[in-house]
Amino acid sequence: MTAGATPADDAPASAAACRPGCGACCIAPSISTPIPGMPDGKPAGVRCVQLDEDNLCRLFGDPRRPAVCERFGFDAALCGERREQALERIAALESATG
Repeated sequence: MTAGATPADDAPASAAACRPGCGACCIAPSISTPIPGMPDGKPAGVRCVQLDEDNLCRLFGDPRRPAVCERFGFDAALCGERREQALERIAALESATG
């Protein structure tokens, strides 16, 4: 395990589901739609205010969760083997499309 990491940070992703505690999709991309607590959305690289201390979405299953977040699903090629890969790859995609 890397220094300062939690077990979830270094846990390999399964083929079908995201890593609990990763949170990369709530940090790396920009979100242009309102989020409760962030009425103007959020810029890329900024932690969403709805991401809790365990890197879990407080709005998961809540109808206030933005549609873009609801549609964002785990993708092994994008999320990679580790949280750091997910952060890097999502940030690169954001740069390429932003």
